[in-house]
Amino acid sequence: MDGTYEFQFLLLFALALLTAGVIAGVLAGLLGVGGGIVIVPVLFHLLTALGIDESVRMHVAVGTSLATIIPTSIRSTLSHRQKGAVDEDILRSWALPLVGGVILGTIAADFSSGWTLTLVFAVIALLAAFNMAFAREEWRLGDGLPTGGGKTAMVGTMGFFCSMMGIGGGTFGVTAMTLFGVPIHRAVGTAAGLGLIIAVPGTLGFIIAGWDAPLRPPGSLGYVNLLGFALIVPATVLAAPLGVRLAHSLDTLNLRRAFAVFLALTSLRMFWDVLGV
Repeated sequence: MDGTYEFQFLLLFALALLTAGVIAGVLAGLLGVGGGIVIVPVLFHLLTALGIDESVRMHVAVGTSLATIIPTSIRSTLSHRQKGAVDEDILRSWALPLVGGVILGTIAADFSSGWTLTLVFAVIALLAAFNMAFAREEWRLGDGLPTGGGKTAMVGTMGFFCSMMGIGGGTFGVTAMTLFGVPIHRAVGTAAGLGLIIAVPGTLGFIIAGWDAPLRPPGSLGYVNLLGFALIVPATVLAAPLGVRLAHSLDTLNLRRAFAVFLALTSLRMFWDVLGV
């Protein structure tokens, strides 16, 4: 890139990232979800529009999303802890298998093509959309969380796919905890802490994995785009209260269905990109 073109590219990229942060913040506040499930598809489509090569596009979206989860998860966890909604015992019990799953997922992502990562996100986002649209509060798999090998398998699998998708603990964690009888508010607060446990090793892994990767957008540290991190985090934090205000004026069931539609459309669009269907 010559100097003029690089400046124009960076300016357009910065404006696009600010837009992504605002959209993610409003949707996160409106629908009560973690930013990653919103940021990754938004970043993916922005990087596509900006002509970032397919071989690194999804890796950068996932790595950058994981980095943005660190500060937002810290803030969210502290807020939930003040209200007594964080189960410290679950965090301590799940930390080791969760980190193990994240490490394995990061390694798998490093050896995966952008096509594979996009397909993984599309499939799981579609499943999450169906869960959001049709799940009932009374559904249960048990009266207590799994222990021993069952816990290790469940939590490790959660960490594996969260790191490959660039998301925190909300999408999988809240669902898993509520299915085993954890009250929803405690599940949401605890999932915020899970996001931090996922995001720290996941971010480091994507930095290392992409250290010498070619064709990354300017301002990238490994697969983490520092410009994206710097612009998305404050935009998301500032925009989230608007989404919260909207949420309190709308019906909860309709909000869940709206988010399910958003996830389903996002998933189908990604299927279109990777499969040409």
